Amino acid sequence: MNVRIISIGDELLIGQTVNTNAAWLGKELALLGARILEVWTISDDPKSIERALELNGADLILMTGGLGPTKDDRTKKVLANYFEMPLVLHEPTLAHISAFFERRNRPMLQANIDQALVPNGCEILANRWGTAVGMWFNAQGKSVISLPGVPYEMKGIFNEEIRPRIQARYSLNALFHRTIITQGLGESFLAERIAHWEESLEEAQLTLAYLPSPGLVKLRIGSYRGRSDEALIHSKIKELEELIPSLIVGYEEDTVASMVGRYLLEMGATLGTVESCTAGNLASALVEIPGSSAYFRGGLLTYQTSLKSELLDIPASIIASNDVVSETVAQRMAEAGRQRLKTDYCLSTTGIMGPSPGDSKEVVGTVWVGLATPKGLKTQKFTFGDDRSRNIEMTTLAALNMLRLTLKSEVNGNSAH
Repeated sequence: MNVRIISIGDELLIGQTVNTNAAWLGKELALLGARILEVWTISDDPKSIERALELNGADLILMTGGLGPTKDDRTKKVLANYFEMPLVLHEPTLAHISAFFERRNRPMLQANIDQALVPNGCEILANRWGTAVGMWFNAQGKSVISLPGVPYEMKGIFNEEIRPRIQARYSLNALFHRTIITQGLGESFLAERIAHWEESLEEAQLTLAYLPSPGLVKLRIGSYRGRSDEALIHSKIKELEELIPSLIVGYEEDTVASMVGRYLLEMGATLGTVESCTAGNLASALVEIPGSSAYFRGGLLTYQTSLKSELLDIPASIIASNDVVSETVAQRMAEAGRQRLKTDYCLSTTGIMGPSPGDSKEVVGTVWVGLATPKGLKTQKFTFGDDRSRNIEMTTLAALNMLRLTLKSEVNGNSAH
């Protein structure tokens, strides 16, 4: 099945909104076995939408955007005209919209009622997350799906309404795959480390995709032969575990933070944070994990140098003589945090995110991470780049991974006795 993805919206063209929908749909459709021919981004102009509908070569056109209640949302009217299907009131959709506004104690405007008008003849795709339904057209030799542009609504409709229909209506060789999350080596260095293993995948007719992001590289092993290769893929993952054991964070939807939480729960241990350069980003990553209150007690934010003395009792003379971004200060921060927060473990971060060095004599991108544990103190120095946001993200990942490796070692050590 050949698919063309059309993203509609002036806000996408001018960069006001990042087009995450197309990337997500491309990934999900490819995993179902579809071939993505093209991804187009077009304006809300009716003529642009009509031109996109006239394109040939695709078995299915999937459009997102332009289904809202305002006048600049024109997709539904263009589709109704193109397929010569008059708009009619769809009572189940109207009932859903009415209930949607009643639950929120908000008045329903005529524009909201008009969202229950749908082209007579299309297949309605229910939207439990919003007021704009999806629509599937099979007419005039075309198969066209129209979805709202709000990402969580689009994903919900795709997962509940579209995915099962595609699997039922098309004969596709879906990619069976498993994903390994790694941290500690960049894409090119990782590829060099596992080159021989990757060659063995090619010989076994398995696919490998590198999916890098700041601080992480995901490895997706797949087969278009389906689940018949599940045991083979599992054996190849076992080989990889022996090859790069310390680099593997987890699998599928695991994150460094979720693995930290898993180890802490297994140990019955608690964690706190003392942050300077990450300014709460480390604590935020930890509490994104459901159930984190069982092990994460809280954090202290000592962003300004003076607070490290006022809140953590680190003498100003120690900071001045060692530099605020130093091993000594990172150690003092972690140990003071462990004592004040009454936790088993405490992570600290101090560094220079940029663009200026602030109170430090170090260069931008320099970071020290401290870790206080029941067995003592650990520190590690990192040197990142010049981009402030990326430095914060990389520091957060590095700190969490330092803790993950420590906890993993202790869990494995305890289980060995």
